[in-house]
Formats: sequence, C-alpha cells, structure tokens
Amino acid sequence: MPALRWASQGLQQMDQNLQDYSSIVVKRERIGETLGDEQWMFVKIRHKPFSVYMHFLKPKNLKGQEVLYVEGANDGKMLAHGVGVWSVFGTVPLAPTSPRAMQDQHYPITEMGVKNLIQRLLEVGSHDANFGECEVKFLEGAKINDRVCTCIEVLHPVPRRDFRFHMARIYVDNEMNLPIRYESYDWPKQLGGPPELIEEYTYLDIKTNRGFTDADFDVRNPNYRFRKGR
Repeated sequence: MPALRWASQGLQQMDQNLQDYSSIVVKRERIGETLGDEQWMFVKIRHKPFSVYMHFLKPKNLKGQEVLYVEGANDGKMLAHGVGVWSVFGTVPLAPTSPRAMQDQHYPITEMGVKNLIQRLLEVGSHDANFGECEVKFLEGAKINDRVCTCIEVLHPVPRRDFRFHMARIYVDNEMNLPIRYESYDWPKQLGGPPELIEEYTYLDIKTNRGFTDADFDVRNPNYRFRKGR
C-alpha cells in the first residue's frame, strides 16, 4: 500500500509539474525464450497531447531509425522509417498495435515513458493487492548512472497464474521523484536457480520541461530524416 500511495501521488505531481522531457532510453526485453540485445534510443516525450519522437542509437542494425507518434494525429498511426534495406520504403504509417509495429516488442509506443511506468505500477499493484502473497521492500541508496534512487522491490514468492512476474524493481530518482528504471524477472527455471530477466527499461539523462512544440513531433522537422520511399 505505501508503494501504491507513492505511485498515486507521483502521478498527480507529474500531471501538474511535468509537461515534457527528453532522455536516453535503454531497453531490453525477452521475446519467447530469447533475451534480446540492449536497444538505445534518444526520445522526446510530451504529455499533452501525448507525443513521442524516437531516434535509435544502438545496436548497429537499428542506428538511425526514427519513429514519431502524436495522439490524435496521422489517423492514429505512428510514422517510422527503417535503415539499411528497409530505408527504400521511406516513411511508413503503422498502427501502434499492428503486428509489424509490435514485432519483437512488449509494449506499443502509446505506452512509452515514465508516466506509463507509474500507471503500470498502479495497475499491477492494485491487482496484486487482491492476493496475500506479495512482499514489498523499499531499498534506499540505490544508484542508476550515479543518480541516487529508492528501489521499490515487489516479490511474489510462489508462482501463480494471476501474477505477471516473480520479482520487479522500480528505481525512483530521489531528486526528481521520477521512476528512471524498471526491471522484472520470471521465476527460476530450476529450483534454486537465478530468476530470468523478462524486461528492463532505463531512462538516462532526463531533461524535464524543455518546451517542446509541434515541430518536435513533425516529420518535416529538418533535423530528422523522414522522407518518401522510392
């Protein structure tokens, strides 16, 4: 319950005080039995209307790829262009939850950002509160990229069909009061073995309230490389 109270208060504060931000996002997800490589992205996020710009930095096969999404614009579709052989198609409109957009992804672009991390904590925590088997710890003094954080650790000791993970950790930046890292783990495959990473998302170098305008989420921005296909 203390974790849920923090999340609820944090969401209210964010609605009042955080209009937009930029960050380097490091993402890693397990697809099926395979844990993928880290993906590094520079992102701009605006809350009203919800807007996302993504520019991939790593790995090499994704470097230079860009994606834009603006709630209520472009017929509800995100606009993306690939790199390498995919670049010949130019800018492609994709529904955020379409099979191509969701290929090797756990979540659509509409669920990107630290605000959605808090909302996910509220949803999962409220669900788990209906069951007795949940241990929560607040661990002070954790560090993410030299940022001092409080780690909220949620543990389900026994596998149940109703639980989405064995253990999850959310790291809250003490100065900004923002969640800057989320990681979740599945139950060990073998008794006594290590838990398996399901997904992890880290927000580095967050810069808040940068005053983004519609131009920051427009394919015509001269700093971006969206273009027509051949």
